[in-house]
Amino acid sequence: MTNIDIKKHSNIIELINSCVEKGYYLDTRHAFDRQRERSITRLEVLEVLRTGHHEKRKDEFKHEFKSWNYAIRGKTLDKKDLRIVVSFDDSKRLLIITAIEIVKKEK
Repeated sequence: MTNIDIKKHSNIIELINSCVEKGYYLDTRHAFDRQRERSITRLEVLEVLRTGHHEKRKDEFKHEFKSWNYAIRGKTLDKKDLRIVVSFDDSKRLLIITAIEIVKKEK
């Protein structure tokens, strides 16, 4: 099976919003550790998942899990620019893979 065999979700934002609204999501251990290291709260992650946009060019197929990771980017109320990477398990539950703060480099 190749990544071509496993189709990407076409309505990813709608699917993510549905999972968040229903509480049908969980942090992976990696996400939990990265959020703690980077001082990113669960509320900030959920805010970006609800209001952010899909960064399609950052999506990545993970062969070891036979699934797509999707990148969602947005700003929190206090203007943090975050990218949240998510995937879905076999029961279509949203898995939060990691959270990254995007910091612009000074020129």
